[in-house]
Amino acid sequence: MKKYLVSMVMAALAAPLFAQTTVPARVAVIDVQKVLTTSFAGKAAYERLKKLQDDRVAKMQKMDEDVKGLANELQTKKLSLSEEKQGELSKQITDKQTAMQRYAQDADKEVTEARDKALQELDNKIKPVIDTIGKEMGLAAIFNKFESGLIYASEAIDITETVIKRFNEANPVAAAK
Repeated sequence: MKKYLVSMVMAALAAPLFAQTTVPARVAVIDVQKVLTTSFAGKAAYERLKKLQDDRVAKMQKMDEDVKGLANELQTKKLSLSEEKQGELSKQITDKQTAMQRYAQDADKEVTEARDKALQELDNKIKPVIDTIGKEMGLAAIFNKFESGLIYASEAIDITETVIKRFNEANPVAAAK
């Protein structure tokens, strides 16, 4: 009986401790993709990456035109060229095609690395803004809306617009560019 009373007293004393720690956890969601596409810094990063990619595509098109020009020359002058000249033109075409393939691989790698670097830089700038908002709102957790396995989230817990506004305020230089 004495053990029973001690257990009851311990349970009664522990009840207020459990009541204090069971505060409902507040959560929020954020659409990170929307932040990246609508914030000033995200738009600036997108424009830089688009320019880089467009430059690489333009160079690839120029290389492709060179190859087509040589192939056309070989085709039109085939009958009047010696076998040696035909072989030289064929080798030039093959060499330019190889160079074009290598350039395409290098350009793809360069654009991918630039994209990854830009995303990392944006992430490093956005994270403190999200952390601050989370602390101010007393949130227990903030989930990435579309990459967390989340199936449904009420718009009431979506803090995307708040994050975009604060992120733009924290990075006004990107707006001027």
